[in-house]
Amino acid sequence: MELESTITERRRQTRSSIYLHLYNATDFCSKQSLAHDLSLSLPTVYQNLTELTDAGLVRLSGELRSTGGRKAAGLEIVPDARIAIGVSVTENRLRLVATDLRLQEIAYKKIYHAPVVQLPDFGAFLAGELEVFLEENNIERSRLLGIGIAVPGVITPNCDRITLAPTLHLRDTTLQGLLRMIPYPTHVENDGSSGGYAECFMRANQKNMAYLSLENGVGGAVLVNGDLYAGDNRRSGEFGHMCVEPGGLPCKCGKRGCLEAYCSARRISDDINITLKDFFAGVERHVPEYETLWNDVLRHLAVGISNIRMALDCDVVLGGFLTQYLPPYLPLLKEYVAENNTFEPNADYLHLSILPRHTVSLGVALHFVKDFINHI
Repeated sequence: MELESTITERRRQTRSSIYLHLYNATDFCSKQSLAHDLSLSLPTVYQNLTELTDAGLVRLSGELRSTGGRKAAGLEIVPDARIAIGVSVTENRLRLVATDLRLQEIAYKKIYHAPVVQLPDFGAFLAGELEVFLEENNIERSRLLGIGIAVPGVITPNCDRITLAPTLHLRDTTLQGLLRMIPYPTHVENDGSSGGYAECFMRANQKNMAYLSLENGVGGAVLVNGDLYAGDNRRSGEFGHMCVEPGGLPCKCGKRGCLEAYCSARRISDDINITLKDFFAGVERHVPEYETLWNDVLRHLAVGISNIRMALDCDVVLGGFLTQYLPPYLPLLKEYVAENNTFEPNADYLHLSILPRHTVSLGVALHFVKDFINHI
């Protein structure tokens, strides 16, 4: 029995190595190249490819030009063989994304909701909207890997409670009420961690990175060797509650001077009651009030970025919906950051996200994608 189990596991590992090679391939792949690259016999490759093809996970992708004899058939994974759903929960809206195995967006929907009062009631609302979303986009349940849910709060190490979610007005709350009516596998993660996870996935050659998310709240993630570093209490990357102005503006967490109080999108809407689009149009027209506020945001953001760089010594990537307005101001922001750095005369380590839309939703769905491709 033990021998059979060992043989079965070896076969699974071989099948997995073939699938992963195809998944990560940037050049043409054929049966012959797979055998060569993975040091496998052609019969072994044929057998495993037959299983993967019959399962709908791999398909032919064209032919390699031949210099004589039979042309080699190309192979690739089937991206939409499986689908994952990512849900970003904010204080007044849900952002739902369906993604394939390449983290390519298949469908998206934004839904406004009332403030969260009772989490079980909100969980019932979420479960209902999920079913509507799946039906509207004809997503077969047999292809569904699971539902990832990103929340703007700190989650306990065993992922069963929200310790604190200031923008949702939740503290020490069980997650059972949020999940109990969803009839699919679920995974809950912090929104900043989810965004960072997606960004790192898209930057295949970048292993270490600090991700700073700028939305109605400010969060982030630390990635080491391509994996999330959660910290001892799953609070790593809570950059929004780093103090950048002692005794400064009040934050929703109850403290003063937090980065979130100075650099969130909410500061703009709360201080002058205006949309981001109209605010930045005013900055471009050099409206003094708008320019003063925006410069203050950039100054405090630079302090936060400098502190992150000093502590972690890695690239810093800015994400979240506020960053769509940042490109014209990135040179100025880099100047402010460089002024705070003892060791570096510039801030070339600072970058904007390459995933400008739905990063958080895609990132929390990525949990199921990665689990599938690593255990196929």
